[in-house]
Amino acid sequence: MLFRRGRQQPGVAIVASRADVPTAGAGEQEAGHALRAPSKLHAFNRYEIKYLMPVTSLPALRDQLDRRLDRDSHGADGAYGVWSTYYDTRDLRFYWEKIEGLKFRRKLRIRHYGDRFAVDDDTPVFVEIKQRVNRVTQKRRVALPYRLARELCDGRVLVEHDEAQRAFLEEVLELISVLDLRPVVMTGYQREAFVGRDAETGLRVTMDHRVRGRDRDFDFAADAENRLIVPARLSVIEFKANERVPYWLTDLTARLNMSVVRVSKYCQGVEAFDRAPRSIFHIPDTDPAAAVPVAAHR
Repeated sequence: MLFRRGRQQPGVAIVASRADVPTAGAGEQEAGHALRAPSKLHAFNRYEIKYLMPVTSLPALRDQLDRRLDRDSHGADGAYGVWSTYYDTRDLRFYWEKIEGLKFRRKLRIRHYGDRFAVDDDTPVFVEIKQRVNRVTQKRRVALPYRLARELCDGRVLVEHDEAQRAFLEEVLELISVLDLRPVVMTGYQREAFVGRDAETGLRVTMDHRVRGRDRDFDFAADAENRLIVPARLSVIEFKANERVPYWLTDLTARLNMSVVRVSKYCQGVEAFDRAPRSIFHIPDTDPAAAVPVAAHR
């Protein structure tokens, strides 16, 4: 069946959220990933909390995070690009599920970490199903060469794969075929990532800057124009934890006057390109002092 809620694939490795890092790169980076991820199929169960911060306030947050967390080992000083192509139905079913706050919702995307202009047919990317079950975010993904990822998601054919990937790839193909999914929006941003140490190894904090995108020319390496979909004066901050966010981090948000928001880069892109009316959660780009709708974490 298409909607098997909470389904766990046999043999899937459940790993900490710090595996949310780029896979392309030098041989030693790939070796490091192999140690953390025994299979090419990965699953994550975690809680995610999002905030918006003016970029002028980031130095104070960054200083505190550096005292308690490590910089991600990938990219330059923990920073790297993140590019995603999101798939949806003709009537934007996944978009509306998010806007309406359904307790079970999902989305499909192809994601690349690093420089998009360096992407070719053989570049490793992730095909991901990200879903929300009540308050828990579940992300299942498989690494494929970009050529095969496009054949799967755009060509709608079951591509060559490891046996451990088969059930997930069949689910992706069924989702695309039954719902008639197609690419809708691409997003990209520069990410700074911090990871927990010792007893907090499951903790991850990301700071996403210059969030931009486009609604056409969906090849990552296409010489196409991207435009800001979140004002450049704002960054999206996200806390990701396997069980709970530590008290020192919640105390920090209070000291820095950080408020939880409902923001989705995908939904922001859909609305920025007029694919849907702007919702109450849309981040305006006109008044620098405009208030951002705040909501309990959902």
